[in-house]
Amino acid sequence: MSGFNPTPRQSLAQGILSGIATWLMLFGGGRSGKTFLIMRNIVMRALKSPGSRHLVVRYRFKHLKASIILDTFPKVMRICFPDVHYDLSKTDWYVRLPGGAEIWFAGLDDGERMEKILGLEYATIYINEASQVTWAGVQMLLTRLALNVMQVLEGRDPKPLKLRYYFDCNPPNKAHWTFKVFRQKLDPETGEALRDPQNYDSFIMNPADNAANLSPEYLATLEGLSERMKRRFLRGEFSDATPNALFNESTIDTWRLADGEELPQFVRIVVSVDPSGASDDEQNADNDEIGITVDALGTDGRAYLLEDLTVKGGPSTWGRVAVEAYIRHKADVVVGETNFGGGMVKYVVQAEAAKAGARVHFKMVTASRGKTQRAEPFEPLYEQGKVRHVGLFPKLEDELCAFSTGGYTGPKSPNRADAHIWALAELFPALTKAPPTQAPVVVPIPMVNHYARR
Repeated sequence: MSGFNPTPRQSLAQGILSGIATWLMLFGGGRSGKTFLIMRNIVMRALKSPGSRHLVVRYRFKHLKASIILDTFPKVMRICFPDVHYDLSKTDWYVRLPGGAEIWFAGLDDGERMEKILGLEYATIYINEASQVTWAGVQMLLTRLALNVMQVLEGRDPKPLKLRYYFDCNPPNKAHWTFKVFRQKLDPETGEALRDPQNYDSFIMNPADNAANLSPEYLATLEGLSERMKRRFLRGEFSDATPNALFNESTIDTWRLADGEELPQFVRIVVSVDPSGASDDEQNADNDEIGITVDALGTDGRAYLLEDLTVKGGPSTWGRVAVEAYIRHKADVVVGETNFGGGMVKYVVQAEAAKAGARVHFKMVTASRGKTQRAEPFEPLYEQGKVRHVGLFPKLEDELCAFSTGGYTGPKSPNRADAHIWALAELFPALTKAPPTQAPVVVPIPMVNHYARR
């Protein structure tokens, strides 16, 4: 196992992973070594238990393939087990190791293949990015943690391999089951204390603990994130849950696409502008930002957030940004909310289009309902994966996560999220169409004979 020199914090985490608990969670920020350490443990367990079977799961198989099968797993083998030969089946997606042990890889979004996966038993199950998996999914997988195999160590008598249920994640908010189970030691369904709390253990690993293996540029990028994102990806802290939140980071993460990931063909592209009342000479004043987003509808029926181009500036600034985005993406329309300035928004866009020598289709939209009411119809689409973010949008996502059924709870106006919601309304018009007005139904009241015998 040459080549692997754990940091002090990783050595402490290793002690937790090989401790007495069955349920073991590594919380923490991005690239802290959580996944590497757990995969290393799974390989060690497989090598010392001939014929054993182990399962690595993530919600989406495509993400599991990119992050673990093609990245972390081969890295673990190259660094920690350079002399161990393995065979990877790209048909059934499992690895066979010396001694006949197998490590299977699966995505919960692949229903047909999961039926086959759930027909087998495992000595280890590892849920990567557990914040994306529901408690029901965790319980379902638990039924397959049942493989009874022996570990064989040179010079020792064989003994049963302890079952292990591994998890890792960037901490979501405190309403999530990961916080309830591993921090509060409560059953997420009943709220009652776990029956065997010592069987659940966790450990925090953050990027700073793995700084020796990370570039300074990456750490600087994390430092530049929004406060909510820094809590999660830099400091590994759970955030306070917004009561009755419409959107949450776990759902957004579940369906997020990485930059460069394959996208469908688009049937409609929308540039959306949510302007403020700032003039050109107020660009440095403490006025609201002008929300500008680019969203597209794919041939798969899903919406994709492509860019957040929000700026602080006057009409000539945001008008130019919107028109440039329209040209760059070959968009179909610019939609602009006209409560601020009425026809001024249309005029600005058309004036900037003329400067660029482009024809821009503009559509005015008017807010007749509050921001929260406009956002509510799109909460189910996020849950179903019908709205997906292409990359990270920290500030816009902060605003989305501050929407609740009781109103907007963020510190400033949600101009970025507002622009995004206007774009979604243009892409999914049926969700925001007002129901037709119906004439009142008159129900005739029968005459009652109070003198009739009863």
